[in-house]
Amino acid sequence: MKGHRFDDASGSGPGRGTGFGLIGRGLAALLRAAAKAVIPACILVFGGFALFATHVSQLSTPDDPEAADAIIVLTGGQARLDAALDLLKSGKGERLLISGVHPSTSRKSLQAATGGDDALFACCVDIDRAALDTIGNAEESVKWVRTHDYRRVILVTNNYHMPRSLLELGRLLDREQLDPYPVVNANLDKGEWMVRPEALRVLFTEYGKYLVALVRGLLPQRPADEGDMTVVSAPADATD
Repeated sequence: MKGHRFDDASGSGPGRGTGFGLIGRGLAALLRAAAKAVIPACILVFGGFALFATHVSQLSTPDDPEAADAIIVLTGGQARLDAALDLLKSGKGERLLISGVHPSTSRKSLQAATGGDDALFACCVDIDRAALDTIGNAEESVKWVRTHDYRRVILVTNNYHMPRSLLELGRLLDREQLDPYPVVNANLDKGEWMVRPEALRVLFTEYGKYLVALVRGLLPQRPADEGDMTVVSAPADATD
């Protein structure tokens, strides 16, 4: 009897050993099933990233884009603003929306930073301070587009940000046309993004946000409400 009790307590008796064996086999089967699911998922995710990074790195700034009704630039860098203002000055659009300006940034300081002249800012530049992210950029931009009844708009943002920007705006727009104008700060074609850690980090972060945006696209979207616009248009002598 003592021998039997010892075997049972140590887990080597007939009943207990069989139970642990079943559990072990069950866990092993579960791990094998998980591996079969995880490995294809990893291949899909990282394969998708390679396609995303390659596509983004091959985007280039158009030399002479066709004229549109208006221009939208999503804030996030000086190069974006400079490119948008150059398009406005060259007559590629009749009006410019700068979306996502920080609430503490005044019109005059923004004008000074971009080198814009008084007449240009007074007649043709609107400022959106409500948008806090790309989703907000899309919502405020669509309100602006529909308020002015524009049909064709040039969208200015960095090349890595362009796919998600087009996705967010495209799902809210209907008949309006978006012409992408990607701003390229660094030449990453021919696979150079793979050997530049900072570029790799930026691209992978943006890819993750792009995947989240794709998932959001499966959910019902609230139509943009033109009545909630928070766009500032001021005369040249405005003090804000």
